[in-house]
Amino acid sequence: MKKEIRHVWFFPHPTEAIWEYLTDSELLSQWLMKNDFKPVVGHQFSFKSSPYPAIEFDGNVYCKVLEISAPKKISYSWKFGPGNGETIIDSLVVWTLTPKDGGTELLLVHSGFTDLRQIPAYDAMNAGWQTNINKIHGLIATKEKNETTIH
Repeated sequence: MKKEIRHVWFFPHPTEAIWEYLTDSELLSQWLMKNDFKPVVGHQFSFKSSPYPAIEFDGNVYCKVLEISAPKKISYSWKFGPGNGETIIDSLVVWTLTPKDGGTELLLVHSGFTDLRQIPAYDAMNAGWQTNINKIHGLIATKEKNETTIH
């Protein structure tokens, strides 16, 4: 088995605005999970959430920034397991941003699923990425509305 999660979204916003939601720790926590992310190659960080035993997830995702090319591409490792140091997911997340007429195309490729034991986690993350990225649309709309109201 070799699977990858691949999604493409379009945002009617500049690339820099979307980049900010992928690389700012506070903004990441608003749509994904609490974290100690820093956009620095080699930085080790983690995402923290509630445990989800059905997919052997103890609530901690361990990551390392592998590549940054602002505001076009970022990649990091993505590892988790049921706890006690066991890893069942050892994968790679790659975000690619491409300016398009009237906005930005965002491509997510989450690869490294090679074991049947990973299927429940793969299915949950495939749907989860879709749900979480859609939160960015709402966050940007709220931010723009607030900025318009202030001016």
